[in-house]
Amino acid sequence: MMSAKLWAPALTACALATSIALVGCSKDPKDAQQAADAQKMPPTEVGVIVAQPQSVEQTVELSGRTSAFQVSEVRPQTNGVILKRLFTEGSFVREGQPLYEIDPRTNNANLDSAKADLLNQQANLNALKVKTNRYRQLIGINAVSKQEYDDLVAQVKQGEAMVASAQAAVKNAQINLGYSTVRAPISGQSGRSNFTAGALVTASQADPLVTVQQLDPIYVDINQSSAELLRLRQQLSKGNIDRSNNTKVRLKLDDGSYYPIEGNLAFSDASVNQDTGTITLRAVFTNPNHLLLPGMYATAQIVQGVIPNAYLVPQIGVTRSPTGQASAMVVNAKGLAESRDIETVGTQGQNWIVTKGLNPGDKVIVDGIAKIKPGQQVSAKPYQPKAAAPQEGAKPAAQGNGAQPTQNAKPQTEQKATSHA
Repeated sequence: MMSAKLWAPALTACALATSIALVGCSKDPKDAQQAADAQKMPPTEVGVIVAQPQSVEQTVELSGRTSAFQVSEVRPQTNGVILKRLFTEGSFVREGQPLYEIDPRTNNANLDSAKADLLNQQANLNALKVKTNRYRQLIGINAVSKQEYDDLVAQVKQGEAMVASAQAAVKNAQINLGYSTVRAPISGQSGRSNFTAGALVTASQADPLVTVQQLDPIYVDINQSSAELLRLRQQLSKGNIDRSNNTKVRLKLDDGSYYPIEGNLAFSDASVNQDTGTITLRAVFTNPNHLLLPGMYATAQIVQGVIPNAYLVPQIGVTRSPTGQASAMVVNAKGLAESRDIETVGTQGQNWIVTKGLNPGDKVIVDGIAKIKPGQQVSAKPYQPKAAAPQEGAKPAAQGNGAQPTQNAKPQTEQKATSHA
């Protein structure tokens, strides 16, 4: 049996060897390799745009429907049978153009009767005037009484009134005879005729003979939420938006194309619809080729004002927190990625309109955000947007001075857009 003196050095050596082994195992070779690689890796390359302040149009996209500038439901103003239709259905008719001819024989007879009554009243008046002149001579020699003369003068005045009434009856009969030809009250596009030759019509009947609509210019009725209108007015009162120019409206048709002519906002309702919480805006568009027809659905892009000193940042460069706070990554003077809280007020094309949080000359990271973290060393390169397929009818948005927003953007898009969380 080995003595205690021999065991002691052996145990000490074993303990020392075990400690050395544990110390060697505590440092993972992989971690060490990763740390060494991290020190050797170059800064992450990111695409940036240089933020420059500019005046940006603030737009809102709202749905609406077209309606005719003027609508006239043509109804007869006299009784009779339609003899013929004098226009082609669906054709353009001018104001005063004959549309229908109603049998005029009854109106002609009424006019002849009124003229005969007028002649009778004029004859009676002439007889009374001659008698009055004779009585005026006789009263000087007391051949007739004063009372008889005064009665005769009163009869003359009554005769004059009867003549005036007969003259009015003649004019009325002439007007009714004129109603035998139904004329277009306005210039516009005619619709389908509801009555044909041989139909009996009556004055002021419920059913119109035909409807005429003026389509050039044409209205577009738009609904805007009262909350959005209130927010716009608050911005105007604070001076954040310049609205010195007339409000322009662009129209996006149901097939995705854009109407080539801009319109003007002509009317804003003074009350809010209690059922929908919206107000009605009315825009006017010239429509020379009658491309727009009443009842068509369209999307109106309204330029509500101009925001001075704003920045256009591509939407892919903006993220939002769960609370909705927008932020962007910028490259600071040390070449490090830095998170910056920003404030947006809407979109233009594929860009956010940023009013707070950026300074002129800031390098906003647009490409490569998912690969970096705040405080990480980065290598900034000019952002090169990917070419997008052109859309029919779309036009590129007007770019401001110095900003480099996404190319191939639509001209104006809706006020609220889905953010990149």
